[in-house]
Amino acid sequence: MTLLDAHEAWSWVTVLGNGMAGVWALSAHWLAGLRSKALWWFTGIAQVTMFAQVVLGVLLVTAEDMEVPELHMFYGFVAILSIGLVYSYRAQVTEWRYLLYGLGSLFIMGLGVRAMLLG
Repeated sequence: MTLLDAHEAWSWVTVLGNGMAGVWALSAHWLAGLRSKALWWFTGIAQVTMFAQVVLGVLLVTAEDMEVPELHMFYGFVAILSIGLVYSYRAQVTEWRYLLYGLGSLFIMGLGVRAMLLG
């Protein structure tokens, strides 16, 4: 398996993981029974996959001197910034936290899909 294969395969893990985390958090906003520590673990892991994806991409560009569309890289870095923004607002919107993480995770998923379409 090449680094490019790993980057392409991992993109699905990132997109599906953040999508599932987003749906779970949005559902938990309305259904208190879905609120658990497992949601936060799953969301954290899904967001870490995006960091891993960006690292794989950076390795591709630097180690293998690969040319990629600039917007592909832009969406990856915006996803990283979005994770930071969502995390930074979590304490200020305590009653809306599940909605914040649900919409934020779906936004991150959308950035991943957009990057996949450009890649």
